[in-house]
Amino acid sequence: MSANGAEDAADLVADGSVLEAVLQFTTALREGTDWFDALLVTIAIWPAGQETHEGRRYEYLVGGEAFDWLLLAERLTLCADGLVPEESRDRLLFHGIPPRALSEAEFKEKIGPTKYRAVSNYWYGVTVEEALALVVEHEVRKQRRGLGPEEPGLDDAVYQRIYGQPRWKLLQEFWTEREELEKEGSSLADLKEFTYWLFKYRMKRSDPARLASDTKKGLDFLHRMGRRLPNG
Repeated sequence: MSANGAEDAADLVADGSVLEAVLQFTTALREGTDWFDALLVTIAIWPAGQETHEGRRYEYLVGGEAFDWLLLAERLTLCADGLVPEESRDRLLFHGIPPRALSEAEFKEKIGPTKYRAVSNYWYGVTVEEALALVVEHEVRKQRRGLGPEEPGLDDAVYQRIYGQPRWKLLQEFWTEREELEKEGSSLADLKEFTYWLFKYRMKRSDPARLASDTKKGLDFLHRMGRRLPNG
């Protein structure tokens, strides 16, 4: 079998596994299983890092190791045919707040240790990193009101403060490492990849005290919004 033939066969197997997982989820809903429990069970067995469904590209796995479980939740609930309460679904998808209290230990047990590690990677590497940028942006804006217009552009000031480099230079490094040319209109998946790359960049270059302090800024911001690790 040719290399392309082997890849096509692997895609067929993956597609079949995805269909089985979706069918398991929708069947559980029709049988009366709590939708959030059914969702967590399906996340545990979900086989694909990415897929195209009804013309939309879903990139669940960021950086090869960080799993966006809320994107998968969106994909699955779109197949639920009205079996998922709209209000609680929207609270999960748009605000990251589950329909019931869930400890990290229970979350880990429900989705399994492998998926839990990948979800944790996404939480710290994308969600917390994005929150840190918002906090530092607020700090820069406050200082600008007092110091006048001398500071550089807002994005560059924020990235310089967190990562020690302006955003444009970090983007150059990111695309160079990927051995790709920078895209004019980066997709949401590309931006998540960049954010996760920034997280790893910060992990490598920050001293432990600064690393802990900056991470705490992002976590504190999310906690004030009622979001914690099980909320990804």
